[in-house]
Amino acid sequence: MIPPTWPEMTRVFGRIGLMSFGGPAAQIAVMHRELVEERPWLSEQTFLRALSLCMLLPGPEAMQLATYAGWRLRGVAGGLLGGLLFVVPGALFIAVLALLYAWYGQLPLVQIAFLGIKAAVIIVVFQALMKVSSKALRGQLGWALALGSFIALFVLGLPFPLIILVAGVIGMIAGDPAVAPESVHLAPARSLRTLLVWGALWAAPLVMLALTGNEFLLQLGLFFSKLAVVTFGGAYAVLAYMTQTVVQDFGWIDTDQMIDALGLAETTPGPLILVTQFVGMLAGFAQSGPWGALSAGMLALWVTFTPCFLWIFLAGPYLEALSAQPRIAGALQAITAAVVGVIANLSVWFALHVLFDRVASATFLALPAPVWESFNLTAAALTLVAGILMLGLKRGFVTSMVLLAALALLLSVI
Repeated sequence: MIPPTWPEMTRVFGRIGLMSFGGPAAQIAVMHRELVEERPWLSEQTFLRALSLCMLLPGPEAMQLATYAGWRLRGVAGGLLGGLLFVVPGALFIAVLALLYAWYGQLPLVQIAFLGIKAAVIIVVFQALMKVSSKALRGQLGWALALGSFIALFVLGLPFPLIILVAGVIGMIAGDPAVAPESVHLAPARSLRTLLVWGALWAAPLVMLALTGNEFLLQLGLFFSKLAVVTFGGAYAVLAYMTQTVVQDFGWIDTDQMIDALGLAETTPGPLILVTQFVGMLAGFAQSGPWGALSAGMLALWVTFTPCFLWIFLAGPYLEALSAQPRIAGALQAITAAVVGVIANLSVWFALHVLFDRVASATFLALPAPVWESFNLTAAALTLVAGILMLGLKRGFVTSMVLLAALALLLSVI
């Protein structure tokens, strides 16, 4: 097949980036229509194998799929074009929304409207839990891993990376030993060059910040770099870990701001992991105003998405062989099952902090302890309406969010 021209690729991948609302499932469906159905750029088999690889790698699978498609068509430059056009439109939206939120988000009317958005967030996380669990929980091991990861996070407060590591090891051990893995023929020189170049690009701003002594930005960059390595299963899987760290450990933002960040990130095109940019900008704004917000947002974007290009350019040439490794497939299945428990933890955590005005820490373990006298009837009513709209009437998140924000303002007047 003759490779598409650069203007054609720019037009198609730009359209994909602008239409990438609704989470990874909807984004992948848009890519399938544009790249497989409407033009013969990728075969069905290649598309599905690429999707399997992207689900195996850390990071947002839809963005990495766009990067792989561009790389398959026009090499590294094509991969950069596909990945950047998938991320940049949403990043521009997030930058504007984050600055507006930082300036006006604490106004009373804005806070009342955001109560409706938070109610919608509870339901959208619950929807993610249902979708992932229906695909990920296979057999007793899958259910055991999901339950174990929920207890590890919600009850014991264990670190998220440890849970992912343990689940992956269990999956590798439980993989079918009767299936002979295919041999992988590596090109060490090319792989090493890719690793060095993209590893250096990833580390460059962190080294500069270490040399200049900017402790806040260095801490932020190191944290989001670590997040980029453990983001298996999509953004929902790491939101609880990210929230725990940025709210409780670092104190960059508060719980309400974190829930608002997720709600606004849901309304923009691009991967949901752009919530890292929003969080970074709010933290930067609190430190040094608008310029601090823009600096922190750019850094969060860099350390979140540069690793995505590294994973694809490093693993892409070995797609067919890697996807046939039974141990790797077993690790992926186990991690995905554990992610169900992680998202369940996130769902309960968000619900408690929206439905109760005060949530304390328990005197033992990591169990949250809601103050029952602070139960918010308005929030409960809005959450019920959100469930009816999104689960019963099948309304989209953006439509439901607007209706719930308006309803919250109306209830405050009444």
